[in-house]
Amino acid sequence: MADTLYDIPLRRIDGNHATLADYRGEVLLIVNVASKCGLTPQYTGLEALYRDKHGKGFEVLGFPANNFMGQEPGSEAEIADFCSLTYNVTFPMFAKISVAGAVKHPLYDLLTREKPDATGEGPMRENLVKAGIPLTPPGEILWNFEKFLVSREGHIVERFAPDIKADDPRVIEAVDRELSK
Repeated sequence: MADTLYDIPLRRIDGNHATLADYRGEVLLIVNVASKCGLTPQYTGLEALYRDKHGKGFEVLGFPANNFMGQEPGSEAEIADFCSLTYNVTFPMFAKISVAGAVKHPLYDLLTREKPDATGEGPMRENLVKAGIPLTPPGEILWNFEKFLVSREGHIVERFAPDIKADDPRVIEAVDRELSK
C-alpha cells in the first residue's frame, strides 16, 4: 500500500505512467468524471476554474470512472476526444479507474478513508433515492463529479458532493484559501 497519495501508481489518459508526485507543491482538485452523466456539463466549470487558477499553482485532475449506471463506457482515446472536442478540456486527465466497490483504485480508497464526508451532501443523494437508484454506503463516492481538494502538502482538506459545481462559492473559497498558503 502506498504511504501517501503522491506514491500511488497511476496512468495518464494517454497510457503513460505517472504519480501525483508530479504535482507535489500544487493545490489539486481531484474529480471522478463521466461523459454520459447529467452532471457532465460540469466540465465547463472545471475547465474555467483550472484556467483561472492554474498559473497560481492549481491543478484539476480528471479521473474517468464507469461506476455509476455505465456513464463512462468509452475507451481512454474516446474519453480524451470527447473532453477535448466537446468541452475543450486542457486540465490533466487520467486513465479510467474504479472509484467504488471491491475493485476501487487505491487513490480513491485513500481519498474516501481520509475524507469520508462531503460538503454539500444532500440534494444529490435525495434525487438518487427519488429515482430509485441504489446508494453507495456512507463515506463512499456517491456519484460522478465528486471533488477532493488537496493542499500543497498533500493533505485532503475538502470533499465536495457531486452536485456542487466548480464555480460554487464554497469551492472557490476553499481553493483560494489553499492557494494563499
